Amino acid sequence: MLTSICGINWGDEGKGRMVDLLSRDYDIVCRYQGGNNAGHTVVNERGKFILNLLPSGILREKVVNVMGLGMVIDIKHLSEEMGRLREKGVAITPENLKISDRATITMPYHVLLDCLEEDRLAGKKFGSTRRGIAPAYSDRYMKKAFRMGELLDPGLMYAKAKDIAEWKNLTVAGGYGHAPVTAEEIVEYLEKYGAPLREYLCDTGDYLNEAAAAGKRILFEAQLGALRDVDFGILPYTSSSSTIAAYAPIGAGVPNLKLDKSVGIMKAYSSCVGEGPFTAEYFGEKAERLREAGGEYGAATGRPRRVGPFDAVASAYGIRCQGADEIALTKLDVLDGYEEIEVCTKYELDGRETDRFPYPDALPWCKPVFERVKGWNCDITKCRKPSELPKETLDYIRLLEELCACRITYVSVGAERDAYVRMR
Repeated sequence: MLTSICGINWGDEGKGRMVDLLSRDYDIVCRYQGGNNAGHTVVNERGKFILNLLPSGILREKVVNVMGLGMVIDIKHLSEEMGRLREKGVAITPENLKISDRATITMPYHVLLDCLEEDRLAGKKFGSTRRGIAPAYSDRYMKKAFRMGELLDPGLMYAKAKDIAEWKNLTVAGGYGHAPVTAEEIVEYLEKYGAPLREYLCDTGDYLNEAAAAGKRILFEAQLGALRDVDFGILPYTSSSSTIAAYAPIGAGVPNLKLDKSVGIMKAYSSCVGEGPFTAEYFGEKAERLREAGGEYGAATGRPRRVGPFDAVASAYGIRCQGADEIALTKLDVLDGYEEIEVCTKYELDGRETDRFPYPDALPWCKPVFERVKGWNCDITKCRKPSELPKETLDYIRLLEELCACRITYVSVGAERDAYVRMR
């Protein structure tokens, strides 16, 4: 069984929470794209964990975790993240963590260039997390990036560093007027933070192919959501990688394998961190109430997230992009205190209503069309069966299923592992 866990909206849907839950039934969890520009939050009996690079399956003792070739890996951040987990008693060994030797390394000069460009854009900035993700992917596609496998050959690494430093300084020093980078500092960085990771490197494609042939169950974990995908999202306010489920086997290193199921994750309302169009956005007191109730602050950056009601137009589009077979609806309990709940069912564009998600350039001109439904205005956090949920809660779930044309299988009513309702 090969299953993808993917985000339906702008990211921050609760994928880590669901990967942690569902990984109990899988042998392997594999991250296949992105870097440390977003975080997956997991709460279990050992406490609260925020994971930026490590797959969320790392918190289960019997699960093997894979970081695929589609990722861009900040090796300093990864080393520190591994250290924080070990301090909390999480075992991390070459037996339960395997890192693709073909994955790209995010370098300090990538972070520098990311920050310099955001500063240059000023009021026109893209809303980057300033973690170097776009420059790292750019270098990857220009075939000028360091890959994890090069950590195994220091001699070759140094020769390449001299060429990279010369090339990078055309932009760093020549373009932005910043102090130049040097080959020595590049090698020093790679040696300091890369050497401890060498024992985890392998051909993850070989490993996953052998595992699949042996009947192992593999869960693919995405970062961010469909609307942040570089091709299908709200460009230019997207990530620089493919967040789409169909990319999972490619980013994992096994393009020959096919997914059996795609599980889409979406919130019971909308949230968005960073810049870009967000049609159903709340402002003022309405936004503050929902943001505080949901604890909507970025796991990687701490930035306050923009919030709004459930957006059926964006969600239906995200479900189509992800090829979702079923949905896990998260943070439904955040709406517990509402007597009335708004849902964005359509957009108004050029005086006409539409339920189709438009080309990104048209989004700033779209206005939300709201439908109001009765809330349940009570605590559902102790519910564990559909029969325990209030009628109004069930009506809300069915409405979202109808609007998005996809069945909702899981509903989370809290952050803890067991705080969910299996609907089917």
